[in-house]
Amino acid sequence: MEPANVHAAGELYTLQLPSKVESITQLEALIEEVADKYQVSEDTFANMMTCLNEAVMNAILHGNKQDETKTVFINVEVDGRRMVWTIADEGPGFDYNNLPDPTAADRLEELTGRGVFILKHLADQCIFNASGNEVELHFKI
Repeated sequence: MEPANVHAAGELYTLQLPSKVESITQLEALIEEVADKYQVSEDTFANMMTCLNEAVMNAILHGNKQDETKTVFINVEVDGRRMVWTIADEGPGFDYNNLPDPTAADRLEELTGRGVFILKHLADQCIFNASGNEVELHFKI
């Protein structure tokens, strides 16, 4: 895949996915391609793969409700020794500031509800937009 837009600050790659679970394979291919090109360490690659899979699956399942007419937008900008991934969906968003703590004793047995916790702990920086339907994940490479 060629960069969609090359500019002085770095390279930008874009991917638009239909909101179906099978689309995740296209994301994984992009992560592998970009990680190989920029010689990302195994640890950072694992963190990126985990975070981006989580963010995109949340966008497909929760944001766009698997409505295949809606799109998940993914951008990655590589600038020096930093990658910034942006994942956006067409859903209404959510209140990311008022989520239950997945590490609380009464939540440890829950099978869901750890996504934002994972993003915040594995990415170097995790920034949501005001409505919660877009997240920016920063990784030092």
